[in-house]
Amino acid sequence: MTSAVHLLQYLPPISSTMTPKQRLKPSKPAHNTKLESRRACSSPCLTASSSTTSGRRKGPDDYHATLKALNSKGRFPRKSLGQHYMLNSEINEQLSSAADVGDGDVVLEIGPGTGSLTNVLFSAGAYVIAIEKDPHMAALVSERFADTDRLKVLNEDFLKCHIRSHVLSVLESNKSSDLNSGYAKVVANIPFNISTDIVKQLLPMGDIISEVVLLLQVDAAIVKFRLKRAEDYPSVSSTKSFFSMINSAFNGKRKMLRRSLQHICSSSEIENALRNIGLRPTSRPGELALDDFVKLHNLIMET
Repeated sequence: MTSAVHLLQYLPPISSTMTPKQRLKPSKPAHNTKLESRRACSSPCLTASSSTTSGRRKGPDDYHATLKALNSKGRFPRKSLGQHYMLNSEINEQLSSAADVGDGDVVLEIGPGTGSLTNVLFSAGAYVIAIEKDPHMAALVSERFADTDRLKVLNEDFLKCHIRSHVLSVLESNKSSDLNSGYAKVVANIPFNISTDIVKQLLPMGDIISEVVLLLQVDAAIVKFRLKRAEDYPSVSSTKSFFSMINSAFNGKRKMLRRSLQHICSSSEIENALRNIGLRPTSRPGELALDDFVKLHNLIMET
C-alpha cells in the first residue's frame, strides 16, 4: 500500500519507542501544572543560549523559570493549538542530532513553544527561523533569546504564511556570512492534528529545504525524511497540478479514483485513463505506485 507521503520518499521512524514523559500537556489550570513541574525536575536540559554569531554557552535548562513565567502570565497549553511544551532535553537533543544540526545551519522550527528545542538548536550552532501561531508564546521566545542574533521569530500560522519567502529571505541575506546558506533544515515538535497538513506543505520545497525531522506527538516517534529536489521530481507537465491531484486522491483514500478525481475530469475519462495504464477502473489511490500516478496525471492532462 502506498500513501501520499510515501510517494515522495518518506522514510520510516528513527525511533518509535521514546516516551517524552516530561512534556507539559494541555490540561486544566494550576494544580496539574505544579505536578508536571515537579516531574520535569528529574532530568537536566540545556540553558537558554546567550550566544551571538561568535559563540555559544551551555548549562542546565531553567524549567522552573520557564514554567513560572508561563504561570505568572496565566499561560497554559491550549488544546485548540495542539500545544505540548517539551521539557525533555534528551528528546530535543535526539531531534537535533537526527537532523545533524551544526554550525551555520539554517533551521526552520514550527511551534517553538517555550523555546526548549530552540535552545538546543542554538547550542548546536544553528540560525533558527521560529514560526509560532500563539502571540504569547512568540513573545516569550523572543524575550528568552533576546540577546542572540541567530533567531527570527514569526508570529504566524505555519499553514497560512509564506514559508518559501521567509526561508529564502534568510538564506539570501546570509550568503556572505558564516551560515550554510544552500538549504535549510526543518526540526520541530509538531501537533498531531496538523501533522499531515505540515508535511504536505513541506514536500514541494526541496529546492530550499534539504531534510525534515519531526517529533510526531501521537506516538512520540521521531521521523526523518529528505525532500526531493526539482530535478528528482516526476516527469509531469505541471508539478503544481500533479501535487494537487495527489492531494485530492488521498483526501479520499478509501474512494475510487474515478470519484475522488471527478472534479478534474469525468468519471469515464478517469476510468479510461486507468485502463490505458493497465489498472482496474475501480482502483483506489493506495493501489497505485508513483509511476502509475505520473502516467495517470499525464493522460488526464491530455484529455
